[in-house]
Amino acid sequence: MSTPVMIEADGLCKQFGSFLAVRDVSFSIPKGQVVAFLGPNGAGKTTTMRLLTGFVAPTHGSARIAGINVQENRIEAAERLGYLPENGPLYTDMTPIGLLRFFGAARGLSGSRLADRIAAVVDQCSLSTVAHKAIGKLSKGYRQRVSMAQAILHDPDVLIMDEPTSGLDPNQIRGVRALIRDLGKTKTVLVSTHILQEVEPIAGRVLFIHDGKIVFDGAPADLARKSGTLEEAFYSLTSQPV
Repeated sequence: MSTPVMIEADGLCKQFGSFLAVRDVSFSIPKGQVVAFLGPNGAGKTTTMRLLTGFVAPTHGSARIAGINVQENRIEAAERLGYLPENGPLYTDMTPIGLLRFFGAARGLSGSRLADRIAAVVDQCSLSTVAHKAIGKLSKGYRQRVSMAQAILHDPDVLIMDEPTSGLDPNQIRGVRALIRDLGKTKTVLVSTHILQEVEPIAGRVLFIHDGKIVFDGAPADLARKSGTLEEAFYSLTSQPV
């Protein structure tokens, strides 16, 4: 049996006025892959992720999560999807437990199912020592873990994360990388970044976007091999307009 496709972009385009932010982006990610979505700032990573999650509508093209058309069946697609935007949705006067109860109820979880899922994500995201502290008093690293916990609370098949290590210190980055690798054992994960050091520790595949177009799709080692290092490959792919 063939491996099912869990994330699919088919000719995605997004235009804002006269500016074409995403240009005919197409790719598919099968079940079980962790993929780094790499590119410079302003390349179209965040816009593409918003298109994939249904946060914004495409000008042309379509997106599917677990085979479900996001524009036609957004609620059904959202049930299969965990989304972590660059600045995750947090209420700083709540505790992590309170926030998870709130988001769980919003997703239709209740009773023992909700309690079991909260216990699972608190353990998976290493939140037990801060579970009852106000989120506003937590470090940025712990806040990011709380954001990840709410994204996986409903046990989705697909995770899409936008710059999950942005602004974190080296120790916090190491912890988030380990969490992403752990999540990748059971889920399909797409992680956007513009930081080269993020790629090889977490992903077996790279999608590189520049000027709104996919300019590379392959293994990190193949990307580095093109120019000798990932840094040189990054410069080579972004030094000229597409």
